[in-house]
Amino acid sequence: MSNLFDTLQDQLAGSAKKIVFPEGSDDRILEAASKLAAEGIITPVLVGKREELEQQAADLNSTLNNVEVVNPEDYADFDAMVDSFVERRKGKATVEQAREMLKDENYFGTMLVYMGKADGLVSGAAHSTADTVRPALQIIKTKPGIKKTSGVFVMVREEEKYVFADCAINIAPNSQDLAEIAIASAETAELFDIDPRVAMLSFSTKGSAKSEETDKVSEAVKIAKDLAPNLVLDGEFQFDAAFVPSVAQKKAPDSEIQGDANVFVFPSLEAGNIGYKIAQRLGNYDAVGPILQGLNAPVNDLSRGCNADDVYKLAIITAAQAL
Repeated sequence: MSNLFDTLQDQLAGSAKKIVFPEGSDDRILEAASKLAAEGIITPVLVGKREELEQQAADLNSTLNNVEVVNPEDYADFDAMVDSFVERRKGKATVEQAREMLKDENYFGTMLVYMGKADGLVSGAAHSTADTVRPALQIIKTKPGIKKTSGVFVMVREEEKYVFADCAINIAPNSQDLAEIAIASAETAELFDIDPRVAMLSFSTKGSAKSEETDKVSEAVKIAKDLAPNLVLDGEFQFDAAFVPSVAQKKAPDSEIQGDANVFVFPSLEAGNIGYKIAQRLGNYDAVGPILQGLNAPVNDLSRGCNADDVYKLAIITAAQAL
């Protein structure tokens, strides 16, 4: 696990990325921000009142040296932010509504990213996933060619690293969704120094079973190959055919994936969520994530049960996504 973050920290050296934390008054956020600033890896931007946050940090035996603090109540560019928000929402919010919405720390923090005042955002320690993701989808929006954001876990055990997707966002992705998730997951894999070899998973291997569910995955393979012809990607695969060379030789002898896949795209959120938790609990893999992908700028969601180290690590990942 340490090697994973050493690689990311090396990538971030000298980049001066700014990550905004809307939940600035959370003890876990303060501890992580203080550590990040002290190490000079990124510049944390906390949303809150500086005097109150400094006192809270002192109570935690931390400091806010080299940490930026932004207060929506006296933010100098608040009027410009309101105008930018109204324009971005294209008639879905009046000026009065925008002023009220931007009092919400997640909307305010997301606008800091959209306006280029920060490079990414980490929230969710005290908010639901919807509270974190909704402003991102409304303001930052998805990249061209990507209709939906998705969530991956990087599964790490000693020197082994794999990407599992989508384990966090899309309940029942269609073929187009799966193709986009596969391509975005390959980009995420490269961020972690993984040369992506993508397997689209099902309960069938190369037509061994026939159903709407398997057809959905095989169609996703065709779409993904059209969208990213240079990407090493194939399916549909049962997991063993994607992961065990001897099984691949029997079930998919003509595939370019021969039991050496390292990016696994599950056919549904149900399957993905179960799959990563089995690997985590029975296989003793560390699960890093969820890491959101497909947005024009990185936004990541913490678990409300997170600790300061989780915040620290997700901030590093978010900054690396912004490179």
